[in-house]
Amino acid sequence: MSSAANENMTVSEYTNAAWQTRKNAAMARGEGNIAQVFVDRALGSEVWDVEGNRYIDFGTGIAVCNTGHLHPKVHAAVTAQLERFSHTCVMVTPYDSAVELAEQLNVLTPGPSPKKTMFVTTGAEAVENCIKIARAHTGRRGVIAFDGGYHGRTLMTLGLTGKTAPYKTKFGPFPGDIYRGQFPVPYHGVSVDDAKRSLAMLFKTDVDPSDCAAIIIEPVQGEGGFYPVPDEFMQHLREVCDAHGIVLVLDEIQTGFGRTGKFFASEYSGIEPDLMTFAKGVAGGFPLAGVTGKAEIMDAPAPGGLGGTYAGSPIGCAAALAVIDVIKSEKLVERSKEIGAIFKKRLTALQERHPSLVGDIRAERGAMVALELMNEDGSPNPVLTKTLLEECYRNGLIVLTCGMYGNVFRFLPALTMSDEILTEGLDLFEASFEKVIQ
Repeated sequence: MSSAANENMTVSEYTNAAWQTRKNAAMARGEGNIAQVFVDRALGSEVWDVEGNRYIDFGTGIAVCNTGHLHPKVHAAVTAQLERFSHTCVMVTPYDSAVELAEQLNVLTPGPSPKKTMFVTTGAEAVENCIKIARAHTGRRGVIAFDGGYHGRTLMTLGLTGKTAPYKTKFGPFPGDIYRGQFPVPYHGVSVDDAKRSLAMLFKTDVDPSDCAAIIIEPVQGEGGFYPVPDEFMQHLREVCDAHGIVLVLDEIQTGFGRTGKFFASEYSGIEPDLMTFAKGVAGGFPLAGVTGKAEIMDAPAPGGLGGTYAGSPIGCAAALAVIDVIKSEKLVERSKEIGAIFKKRLTALQERHPSLVGDIRAERGAMVALELMNEDGSPNPVLTKTLLEECYRNGLIVLTCGMYGNVFRFLPALTMSDEILTEGLDLFEASFEKVIQ
C-alpha cells in the first residue's frame, strides 16, 4: 500500500474491484475507464496491477509511452530537472530546455520552411491554438475538418471532431464556422475522388475558399479507426490550400515521434504542413503538447496571444529532449516498421483462418496497427470486438478499440518492445480470439 490515504485498507480490500468502487464514488461518471485494472507499476512494455497481475501493454496510454514506461534516459532527465526546479512558467521566466526543445522540433518537422514552435499542455489545446493562429494569419473564419476525425474534448475541438458518441453527446451547441468533408476510406466505400468532390462541394455550398482559414486532418485517423490518408488526397489538400491561401493543419498528436515508421506521419505523403500539432508521444508520459509551423504563420498572433500557465512544463521539456534522444539513438523509427511487419504477418495469418470475421488489417504505418472485426454478412461487428476486448484484459493483455462502428482493434505497443514480449502479446491476442469465437 503506497500512501497514507490507503493505510487503513486491508489486503483483501486492496483489489481492482475495491478501487473501482472507490473511483465510481469519487470521480465523475463521464471520466470512465475501459478496464477494471488499477495500475501499481509499469516498466518498459509491462504493467502490473494492484493485485500483482502482469499485463503486456499494447496501448501505451494511447500512444503516449512510445519509448516504453520509465525509459532510463527519460527517468534520469526528469530526476535531474526536479533537482533544479519544477515550474516557473515559460511566459514569465523561461528556461533553456524549452528553447532547446523548440529548436529540435523546428528541425524535425517536415519541410524546408523556417519553423517556430509554441508549447501548451494538452493535445486539445494544441489544436485550438492552430485555429487561433490560422485565423490570425489569414483574417478568415472558416475551418474544414473531416468525418471520423478526432481532435479533442474542448468545445472547439469537439466541433472539429467527426464522431458523435460518446464525445459530443449532450455538449452542444458547438462553435460555428466549422465544416466537414468526407474522409477517404475505400474499405467503407468512400474513394479519394468522393472526398475530393465533397471538399469541392463545401466550397460551393458552405464556405467560400476566400473565407476559409484552415483545413485540419489527421495523417492517420486515430479514434476514427486508424485509416491513413491516401497520399493522393493529402497532396490534393496541399494543392487546394496553396491555391486559396488556406492554412493546412496536420494533427500529428497520435501519429508523431516514430509511431508510424516515420518521425512524423506526414512524411509519407511528401508534403509540408503549414502547422502541425504534437502531444502524446513527445514526452514519455509527462504532459506536454504544442504546435510547430511555418515561422511567418506562427508569428501572426501578438505577444501574449498564445500560451498557458503550464505551457512547456520544464519537466515535460526535459522528458521530451530525452525521448528524442532515445528515438534517434535506439533507431526507434526503424524499429516501428519492424514491429508493424510482425503484427501484419500474425494478423494476416489470423485473417486467413477466419476470413468471415477478420476484415481489413492496416499495418502499413509502422507500429500503428488496426484490425477490423466483421459479421459474416460483411457488416461491422462491435459485439465481438467488445467481447474480445474483455477477454484480452482477463488474459493479461492491454489493448484498445476505436472506429466509427466500434469494431476496430488498435495496437500501439512501445517502440522499445522486444520481439519476445511482442510475440507473447500476439499469442495472448490470438488465444483470446479463438476462445471467444467458440
